[in-house]
Amino acid sequence: MLSLDTIRQAPKALLHDHLDGGLRPATVVDLAREFGYDGLPTTDVDDLAAWFRRGADRKSLELYLETFQHTVGVLQERAAIIRVAAECAEDLAADGIAYAEVRYAPELSTERGLTLDEVVEANLEGFRIGSERAAAAGRPIVMRVLVTAMRQAARSVEVAQCAVRWRDAGVVGFDIAGPEAGYRPTRHLEAFDYIRHENFHITIHAGEGFGLPSIWEALQFCGAERLGHGVRIVDDITVEADGSVSLGRLATFVRDRRIPLEMCPTSNVHSGAATSIEDHPIDLLRRLRFRVTLNTDNRLMSNVSLSSEFQTLEETFGLGLGEMEWLTINAMKSAFAPFDERLRIINEVVKPGYAHLRAEASRVVARA
Repeated sequence: MLSLDTIRQAPKALLHDHLDGGLRPATVVDLAREFGYDGLPTTDVDDLAAWFRRGADRKSLELYLETFQHTVGVLQERAAIIRVAAECAEDLAADGIAYAEVRYAPELSTERGLTLDEVVEANLEGFRIGSERAAAAGRPIVMRVLVTAMRQAARSVEVAQCAVRWRDAGVVGFDIAGPEAGYRPTRHLEAFDYIRHENFHITIHAGEGFGLPSIWEALQFCGAERLGHGVRIVDDITVEADGSVSLGRLATFVRDRRIPLEMCPTSNVHSGAATSIEDHPIDLLRRLRFRVTLNTDNRLMSNVSLSSEFQTLEETFGLGLGEMEWLTINAMKSAFAPFDERLRIINEVVKPGYAHLRAEASRVVARA
């Protein structure tokens, strides 16, 4: 069995992580005090961390999302966004992540006068600072931004235009997030059409809080290149009593087209998208060789890191280094960074890193 230390050493890639879902609890308390946010349920750091985790684990996506009012509440100033983004880069690098796309909805940080562009600029500045600190500590990381629009709001075209304006500065794609039920992705067709006409990238939260129709619309109407979560694609897969498996037309399309699934097992259990880790579709989907990737979603709310997610899958399904490398290469192949950059990270970071860990494991076995 892989140790947590080995998993942390392994180079990893992260495609689905929310900036406002990954704050350090102590930072939330500090920023609330500094900028006059008085809505926190407690200012005790440990109690606040526990509150976020209890609040998120209520088996409902809508209830899960309620906890974000406080993290967004302290992200209304440029300095706060820079600090949180810098700490995000440092935390991910310390967890052995070599490449990360972290998403945030800039419209959530405009309550005190910041513009969409100012929010994105602060996010990018924080990632620059955090990446430099991580590199100085011997843990280099490539940080990129996904600009997100809220599906229950009406600013998606503005947000899409903002994303394109910053595409040469570190923004690599556009996303919509928020409650799925009642807010179909086709409500935002104008934004998606704009992104496609600009030859830019699209990932869409789909198949988490709602089922196959959400996935179908995201792919066939909105042009999603990746699916945020995509858990409910399992509803189009039938496993017979004898173990044989048959795929419906949508599941076949997703697998044949190698459409990446940004899966976040612990978060999916907390939001009610999956009943348990043991029953999470990620095991079936990886065995069927869908383009599965492993992600964190919201590190604060779900009390996870990418290493802890890998450890959970290792303990539950027995991954091993080979499957870890496969999932990591899946993520790098699916990243929105330019092809040359993806290839460089795969060939110069990911493959040598796993080769080193396999050699280390062989030496341990030989000594034993």
